[in-house]
Formats: sequence, structure tokens, C-alpha cells
Amino acid sequence: MDAVSDEQAVCMMENHLISPQLIKNKRFSAALINSEENVSVMINEEDHLREQCIVKGLDLQLAYDTMSEIDGRIGGSMKFAFDEQLGYLTACPTNLGTGLRASVMLFLPALTVNGIMPKVLRSISRLGLTVRGVYGEGSEAEGYKYQISNEVTLGVTEEEILSQVDEVVKKLCLLEEAERRNLMRGSSALEIQDECLRAYGILTNCAKISTGEFIKLSAKVKLGACLGYINISEVGAIDDLTVKLSPSNITAAAGKQLTPLERDVYRAQYCAKAFKKMKG
Repeated sequence: MDAVSDEQAVCMMENHLISPQLIKNKRFSAALINSEENVSVMINEEDHLREQCIVKGLDLQLAYDTMSEIDGRIGGSMKFAFDEQLGYLTACPTNLGTGLRASVMLFLPALTVNGIMPKVLRSISRLGLTVRGVYGEGSEAEGYKYQISNEVTLGVTEEEILSQVDEVVKKLCLLEEAERRNLMRGSSALEIQDECLRAYGILTNCAKISTGEFIKLSAKVKLGACLGYINISEVGAIDDLTVKLSPSNITAAAGKQLTPLERDVYRAQYCAKAFKKMKG
């Protein structure tokens, strides 16, 4: 990582290829990333090794199987510190045991808008799970996005972790769907529809837009698409666009350093074309 510029490192983090912690240890760390950019192995992050696989959709088993096969190959060429009682002897004590963190990123606008998320967070905590922001521990839940993952890795099997996270996530999805129906028939239904359509109007007509405003408004457009107010069939494309228009990704696309204002102008021009294309 010491051979990578600070701008490139942030760009990799924005694409979820590395963690903020790896950037902090940039001088003494490294990252191995496959060509599809869905698997990465970080060296000298919080622990000596952090291996991750990201897949679209709710398929924890696929991500686990992919990572387990790679982990087996790594384990065949080096010896991991392991104890029969404590499991893997990680540098960070909270990762003792299996060392497995199963996470799912969820878009929960209705639960957030209707003020139910605090209650949900308390319930999840009692189940031994935790909720983080878009970039993991210490980050914010921008654009109604929450990362749900297990907190306990010691005293449970990998299968139990996968099963519990999967079960809780499916229940959260059902709650979110119910609250979306409430949004559409509640007293504030017209206001929600107006907010979503206004967000689309701004994103397709503005001359400049900051990262924060873009994330906020694109989340409104995504909500509008989910509720049927805006004709966008592939809502996942909005998530891809959010990553593509983050500051370091814009700089990488431009191939040169840009001022904050130049990035905001580029973001406005690009997102206007992208959203109009999504709507067909």
C-alpha cells in the first residue's frame, strides 16, 4: 500500500476493496485483490490478515464458500495461530473464535423515515448483532444504508453465524416492506411522493452537486423507484452510481486532480445523464 497514492487508496476504500483501517496502516500494509474486484485479502489491517468477499443480493453462503476456499489455500501455505478453546488467536480480541464477520448491507428508508430504526437497533443488539454504517465500524448510515453483522465470533460456529444473520436480515426486510406500504397509504404519502420526485428533478437538472447532497437525493430517488413513483426498474444501478460518483472515483475517472467545485460540476453532469438513462 505504500506504493499506492493517498487518492488511489481512498478510491479503493470507496469501492469497498479495502478498509479505512488499512489506509491508517498504509506504510506497513498490503492488499491482494482479484480481477473481478469482489475478493480482497488485506495484510496488516486490524489483524494480520483480513479476507473479504462481497456479492450482490442476499447470498451469505456464496460469499462464505468463495472466501473459505481461498482461506484454505492460504492456510495450506502458512500456519495460523489456533487454540482449541479460543479458536483463532487474532490480534484483535473481539475476533477470537471463528474470526468470521457476516455482513449484509440493507436499504431501509421506510424504517428510518417512520422513526422505527432506534427500536430495531435495540432489538438487533439484544440478539448479539450490530449495525454499522456504509464503510463499517465508525461510519455513518448514509442514504438509509445500514450494515447488519454478527458481533460474537467466539463460542459459535460459522454455520450458526451465517444462519442467524440471514434470519434477522430476512425479518428486517419484511418489516421494511410493511413500513413502505404504510408510507404509501399514510397521511404523509403525498409528501413522500413529492420529495422523491423533487429529488429526481434536482438530480437531472442541477449544474453542480456535492457528495452529501447527491447521496441524500439519490436515496430519495431510490425510495421513489421502490414505491413505484419513479419508473426505474434496476434500482441497484443507483448504488453503483453512488460509488462511481464519490470524490476519489471522480478524480480517477478524470485522470487528473480536480477542485471540489470541478468534482461537483462533473457529478451533476454525469448523474443527470445516468438517471435519465435509467428511467428510459
